[in-house]
Amino acid sequence: MNEDPVAPTPEDTALDADAPVEQEERNNRIFLCVVDNTVECRNAIYFAARRTARTGGRLALLYIMEPAEFQHWMSVEEKMREEAREEAEGFLQQYSSEVQEWTDEMPTLYLREGKPSETLLALIEEEPRISILVLGAGIDKKGPGPLVSSIGVKMSGKFPIPITIVPGNLSQEQLDMLT
Repeated sequence: MNEDPVAPTPEDTALDADAPVEQEERNNRIFLCVVDNTVECRNAIYFAARRTARTGGRLALLYIMEPAEFQHWMSVEEKMREEAREEAEGFLQQYSSEVQEWTDEMPTLYLREGKPSETLLALIEEEPRISILVLGAGIDKKGPGPLVSSIGVKMSGKFPIPITIVPGNLSQEQLDMLT
């Protein structure tokens, strides 16, 4: 038996918490927020923006337009899709301006159409640098929201990346303290 044990050096251990993360790796990480018009969405975006500013990485915003249910007349469906797209672009512009104010960085913007869970998973598969999903949890009696319920609860054990769920009732000051 060796009486002079040698502790491994940080270079020998893959999980050394104090080891510096390469700046390039940190800047390649993408924090993804799904955008809508709720208070909890704004909290999630603010939280993610603060985290990227403090820890490195980029922020991406995803707006998912759900497919139109009304398909009897093509012109009506096209008009509905056009209006939904304008609304989505408005939200993305609004939030990207705020992110730029908070971080001095412009976020990456994604606008997709489809079922939210499927569309989100497809984007994560398509863009391997997305390393964390940040969602806002609603505070009303209906629950945390359909996406948080679907992904944060039902799929969390099988989801391909970590999920951060930001409570919608936190103030900006509370979020500042957490980030």
